[in-house]
Amino acid sequence: MKRVGVFICHCGSNIASVVDVKSVAEAAKSFPYVAYATDYQFMCSEPGQEVIKKAIKEHNLDRVVVASCTPRLHEPTFQKTLESAGLNPYMLEMANIREQCAWVHSKNKEEATIKAIDLVRTAVAKVTRNEQLFANKIPNNKKALVIGAGIAGMQTAIDIADAGYKVVLVEKEPTIGGNMVKLDKTFPTLDCSA
Repeated sequence: MKRVGVFICHCGSNIASVVDVKSVAEAAKSFPYVAYATDYQFMCSEPGQEVIKKAIKEHNLDRVVVASCTPRLHEPTFQKTLESAGLNPYMLEMANIREQCAWVHSKNKEEATIKAIDLVRTAVAKVTRNEQLFANKIPNNKKALVIGAGIAGMQTAIDIADAGYKVVLVEKEPTIGGNMVKLDKTFPTLDCSA
């Protein structure tokens, strides 16, 4: 059976001044699969991360939802927290209740709280469908393919080769040079194009 932990961040006063975080945590307790829900002042801090690790162990959680600021800022932080607690880092979902609730509903605490509850409910539903993923390293081939042996293609191939990489230059016509070979003079010097 899936056991989800929900952690609501106050983000100092960034979130808590607009969203009733305690109400969001209480509402989360009633969502399907939620085994534990709480709030904390700064969830991204060391003590906040310890709250998550401790709850994972004490409540046998296998999935985590963090409702805080943008995942762009702290998703790697919380993924490392899950990893250090023995969970797959991809069993995490984040609900962005700072930018999507607190900052856009700064004048209406009730609306912001209702929206935060909906975002957390959505994240809980999503995390219950997450599957474990594993990082994989794939070797890359440091070789370039340049299609078209006109002036631009040839210059590109030369620049890449000068940078120390192998280059394959492909041209569909029997000769290289593209449209340049069709001209008799070039601008601005009026030199012969051949």
